[in-house]
Amino acid sequence: MSTPFYITTAIDYANGEPHHGHAYEKLGADAIARYMRQAGRQVHFLTGLDEHGQKVAQTAEARGVPPQAFVDEIADAFQRMWGRLEISYDQFIRTTDAAHKRGVKALIERIHARNPDDFYEQTYEGWYCVGCELFKRDNEIENGHCVLHPTRELQWTQERNWFFRLTKYADFLRALLTENPTFLRPESRRNEMLALLDLGLEDLSITRSRLAWAIPFPLVSSGGETQGTWVWFDALPNYLTATGFPDAGFESRWPAQLHVVGKDITRLHTIVWPAMLQAAGLPVPQQVWAHGFVLLGGERFSKSSGVRLDLGEAMDRYGVDALRYFLLREVPFDGDGNFSWERFDDRYTSDLANAFGNLASRVISMVEKYFDGEVPAAARTVVDDADFADLADFHAAMDGTRGYLPHEALAAVWRTVARANEFVQSAAPWALAKDPARRAELASVMASLVRQLARQTVCVAPFMPAKAEELWTQLGAPAAGRARAADVRFDELASLDPTAWRVTKGAPLFPRPA
Repeated sequence: MSTPFYITTAIDYANGEPHHGHAYEKLGADAIARYMRQAGRQVHFLTGLDEHGQKVAQTAEARGVPPQAFVDEIADAFQRMWGRLEISYDQFIRTTDAAHKRGVKALIERIHARNPDDFYEQTYEGWYCVGCELFKRDNEIENGHCVLHPTRELQWTQERNWFFRLTKYADFLRALLTENPTFLRPESRRNEMLALLDLGLEDLSITRSRLAWAIPFPLVSSGGETQGTWVWFDALPNYLTATGFPDAGFESRWPAQLHVVGKDITRLHTIVWPAMLQAAGLPVPQQVWAHGFVLLGGERFSKSSGVRLDLGEAMDRYGVDALRYFLLREVPFDGDGNFSWERFDDRYTSDLANAFGNLASRVISMVEKYFDGEVPAAARTVVDDADFADLADFHAAMDGTRGYLPHEALAAVWRTVARANEFVQSAAPWALAKDPARRAELASVMASLVRQLARQTVCVAPFMPAKAEELWTQLGAPAAGRARAADVRFDELASLDPTAWRVTKGAPLFPRPA
């Protein structure tokens, strides 16, 4: 039986249309999920939308529509966008779902039953960022504004709320981060959280007075008021409620193997969320991967700061798979990276049109010309051996050995693409074809090149799923009983034999720009 792999993304906040920042995270998680399926894991891929909170209520009011109608519209926009980007999620959760609301209530009641002193009432005052839905510390404020939302005005807020005793869990959290160093990666993010613990934690205000657009907090205040649950105390449990919690059987999926989140919400996912789970007596997720940002001209994509790029325009430029490739190859998944149209054009032309696309076109054309379209039989060569050394790096970059690094995985595959192009030039099949005495040598060269293409197609399937299947069809694999490239398991690559496949040259995979 295959090993489960429950992977989640952060659920996006429902106050605007999806942008490149959202897309980058979903594409990275999608590549990991698709990779794990081909590695034989039993994958469940969760994404969704965070639909409550003051910011959503304010945006809906500004548009003159009820909050539920507003978030319904936003949810539809996100799901349509993820469909177009080929995000292969298994479940899309919304925090307005009845099952989620029930699960949040059950989690809070479970914490209260096990640790009744973890919730207490207190009057709190401080600067509140509606963009973050968080009270901000002094070191998170610059020139009177939140460092993450510099265009928003901070609000001085004073309320009597329910608090969660986060400080109680400082020792538990330090042990989690030090004794299990792979819980949070990359290493730089773990160091940041340890430094945060060194500064000292503060208890969290987890309800908001007079906030109607929220899940009602199940504990009634001493003044008889039912307050709204703070949006993060509502949002973080989505990973748990998506398993069916609190109903029987949720343990079959929980804990999650991997949370994929942005670096700006690392604290919430590796300090607040584990503390909530510990308070409830539930296991923490096995690992959190905190990626960096896609920047435009050195600035983060953000609705509030006005740094935006039209996703539709980017997809239309060269197609969805080309955009998927560019973002996952160009932007390191363990740091920040820049988007520019110039780099997009360069990557498309050099990596996709000239290197990979041209290789596929030349090899298929030569098999058609020299062997009537049927891949000849030939033994493995030193070229195959060299490729497998690079593919070991490919797997190490995607299977969790060194983290989750799609940019490094693609770089490894493209080393095999470069090797294949060099082999075409050095072996010169067109010259071999002129000498009948060298027919066996020609067959060896062409069989080796098709094997390389077949392996490359299988390996790029998590990153460019549609183009991979398009090339797989041109290679003749479906007719030979290998229905889809994405169905080939990675442990089959060493024995993958395209002998007798009938190739058919189709339209260029990546047409050169006019």
